[in-house]
Amino acid sequence: MPKVRKAVIPAAGLGTRFLPATKALAKEMLPIVDKPTIQFIVEEALKSGIEDILVVTGKSKRSIEDHFDSNFELEYNLKEKGKHDLLKLVDETTGIGLHFIRQSHPRGLGDAVLQAKAFVGNEPFVVMLGDDLMEDKTPLTKQLIEDYDKTHASTIAVMKVPHEEVSSYGVIAPQGRGLNGLYSVENFVEKPKPEEAPSDLAIIGRYLLTPEIFDILDKQAPGAGNEIQLTDAIDTLNKTQRVFAREFTGKRFDVGDKFGYMKTSIEYGLNHPQIKDNLKQYIIDLGKKLDKTHKEK
Repeated sequence: MPKVRKAVIPAAGLGTRFLPATKALAKEMLPIVDKPTIQFIVEEALKSGIEDILVVTGKSKRSIEDHFDSNFELEYNLKEKGKHDLLKLVDETTGIGLHFIRQSHPRGLGDAVLQAKAFVGNEPFVVMLGDDLMEDKTPLTKQLIEDYDKTHASTIAVMKVPHEEVSSYGVIAPQGRGLNGLYSVENFVEKPKPEEAPSDLAIIGRYLLTPEIFDILDKQAPGAGNEIQLTDAIDTLNKTQRVFAREFTGKRFDVGDKFGYMKTSIEYGLNHPQIKDNLKQYIIDLGKKLDKTHKEK
């Protein structure tokens, strides 16, 4: 069986939840302290053994390409001034096997993945969404690859979410209790109403797919939101070949909305070597100030 060595990162969305910041800046370039969110995704891919990455972009996304390109003037300036620590940080974003393609019209996640057909060819591949940052001893993408090495089947990452939130996700109907966190799946449902949801196991932005998904996406009719839904295509794939679901038990940071983004920035800041102590003290002082204000009212 072919090795999983390619990843696709869809990054063509308009980022409307973060307007006006994303009017001219790619949502994926919004920083968590001092690192763009998309860099966390690329680093997870590399730690998982991925060799080539395709980023599917759209309009106003040139900043992503520039970020991962070399910047001779900046690098020379840092070297001349002896700022080797900063130079090392800059070097982390260059020399990566990154490729770019533009999705001309945002027609949904399924259509974005379809743009990778020529890049992927006849190989299994991983889809990694930028709204989810994952923390675990073993990177989630690597967990999916390890599952594929055993099953040779598509495997989707899922995680238990509060039942009232299932309508925001694709959800699986598992067959049985699963073995060591790996479930066989009866079917996949995109954004079900809570009263109709088959489980609380929601798809969380990491997919390992076999290339047969492209033939399905080619013919896929628009689904929820009048968009080409990847979940619908996976459900169709599951009718002809087994598709598994891997339950993620690590920590997930949702940076797809303002509150999730702020929580992620604070948690990462509390672990950042340069600012963690000051940030912790600031939060303590702020808490005391808020308590005092509440008591005075």
